[in-house]
Amino acid sequence: MESLDNAGVYKLRDDLAIIQTVDFFTPIVDDPYVFGQIAVANSLSDVYTMGGKPITALNLVSFPSKKMDISILKAILSGGADKLKEAGVILMGGHSIDDPELKYGLAVTGIIDPERLVTNGGAKDGDRLILTKPLGTGIINTAIKAGMADEATIDKVSHSMATLNKTASEVMQKVGVHSCTDITGFGMLGHIVQMAKNSGICLNIKAGDVPFFPEAAKLANKGLCPAGLYKNRDFYAKDVIFAKSVPDFMHDILFDPQTSGGLFISVGAAKTDELLSRLHDAGVIEATIVGEVIPEPKGKVSII
Repeated sequence: MESLDNAGVYKLRDDLAIIQTVDFFTPIVDDPYVFGQIAVANSLSDVYTMGGKPITALNLVSFPSKKMDISILKAILSGGADKLKEAGVILMGGHSIDDPELKYGLAVTGIIDPERLVTNGGAKDGDRLILTKPLGTGIINTAIKAGMADEATIDKVSHSMATLNKTASEVMQKVGVHSCTDITGFGMLGHIVQMAKNSGICLNIKAGDVPFFPEAAKLANKGLCPAGLYKNRDFYAKDVIFAKSVPDFMHDILFDPQTSGGLFISVGAAKTDELLSRLHDAGVIEATIVGEVIPEPKGKVSII
């Protein structure tokens, strides 16, 4: 899934700020209804990442009316509308154009108390690191496009991508955390390198503890990796230190561009057990501790 995104936070008063985001996607699954759900889940994620509450959304559509039946667009918008309803977000309307390539996205507006805004630059030495969804969606999506993924795998990864980060966001706000980012197009390593740089610390990741779809490992070993994975590796590899014991397929999974991935949360050690327990109790059952924050080398990610 290709994404054009932009997010901004605008303070209106001491106790209220507006979060605005825009995301635009090309299809990754054959089912148009499911695609609509995934696009909405991904579009809302930037607001959830900051600990905010999405309030309204506008549909953005480009549709090849001469090549596709209008029923496909209806299914996409229906999937999107149902996911917005689940999130408690009001659809205010939207804009559509006739275009040779199908794309669907949303402009989302959310709210937050500026004092409770969670950024990707607040991780602290000694924090524990939690990931809420498994990795490998980009690799599996490539297999879907190539007709090499079975229905069980498609259903499993589609369910993960269509799952909102709403619950995880609400739980982290209740517990209180230092930093958060969502894992999307830059892959886990791309996003957490930014967290390491913005926080001025090092993120120490235990590769064996990182959750991923087993099918992604098998596909990666066959060389079925998306182009975005190699772009992420080319851009971010200089800031990542891999132990020799980390297998090659895990390199691929950690650089794999995700669609509607989970939240990556940096939380104080004293609150780690509470956060993990509350996430599991709330249904975020795949949330896992994947590492810790260490002071050096600053701005780097270490994979052991």
